[in-house]
Amino acid sequence: MNGLREMPVSVQDFEKLRTENYMYVDKTKYVYEITRKSRPYFLGRPRRFGKSLFCSTLKAFFLGKKELFAGLNIAELEKEWCEYPVIYIDFNLGNNNNLQSVQILLSSILDDYENQWGIIEKYNDLSVRFYQLIKTTYEKSGKKVVVLIDEYDKSLVNTTDNQKTHEELLQFFMGFYGVLKAMDYALRFVFLTGVTKFSKVSVFSDLNQLIDISLDVNYAGICGISETELTKIFEPEINILASKFGKTYIEMLNELKKRYDGYHFAENTVGMYNPFSLLKTFFAGKLSDYWFETGTPTFLIIMLKKIGKNRSRI
Repeated sequence: MNGLREMPVSVQDFEKLRTENYMYVDKTKYVYEITRKSRPYFLGRPRRFGKSLFCSTLKAFFLGKKELFAGLNIAELEKEWCEYPVIYIDFNLGNNNNLQSVQILLSSILDDYENQWGIIEKYNDLSVRFYQLIKTTYEKSGKKVVVLIDEYDKSLVNTTDNQKTHEELLQFFMGFYGVLKAMDYALRFVFLTGVTKFSKVSVFSDLNQLIDISLDVNYAGICGISETELTKIFEPEINILASKFGKTYIEMLNELKKRYDGYHFAENTVGMYNPFSLLKTFFAGKLSDYWFETGTPTFLIIMLKKIGKNRSRI
């Protein structure tokens, strides 16, 4: 937008963001806080809310890429930078609307890691392959393994209105995610993101020690942009918008607040702005319903219908 700073619209890779000089709202204090202990975490947030970028930030941290964090909060907090083997599973890839597509995606991801660690024997059962991958990585590296799973529930959300396919996927994931409980001794850190929790999936029904930080007041600001962050970091962009629309700075700020603020992930906390909508507004120089246009809130619509709500009231 008129030569302003680079807005990371749809940039979900932390290394790309840092090396190509995109704007970054520093969330690394949360990285420091949750990585102190070897615990499994779950973070639920709406689509287009920064979950993937946070996962990518965790990946860079555990791979020991200290140079990417220069000048950020964690650079002053972290005293021991250690490298760990990381298994990163991203369900944003592909449509994942049925069991076959999910299995093809996972097989491809596991292939890459198996080749990296010299695993020749590959079992047909993906849960067994996942188990063997963690076990071999742990034994060969001599270090506990980090597992990051982004949008763990994408296929489940996409098939909510197709009971047969949905149940097939639930059964499959019960076994696949159940590996994490069996391999607890070999895991340094586990982090899953998604839109919601499906109680029948073993990671929630069996992995009792899983820590859900979705509505934890201490992590309310882990994704999204607070008003303090907005005014501190994006003042030049707000002023440009204000000039374009013939408004004062305060009037423009109120307009952004009316459109993109209002997400509360814990009681008595500040509202969080949708990051995708804000960044797209600054990039395009135009106010619009960016999240609804791209966030595919199909799951929300289906759930509202199931509880007797009319779509026109959304």
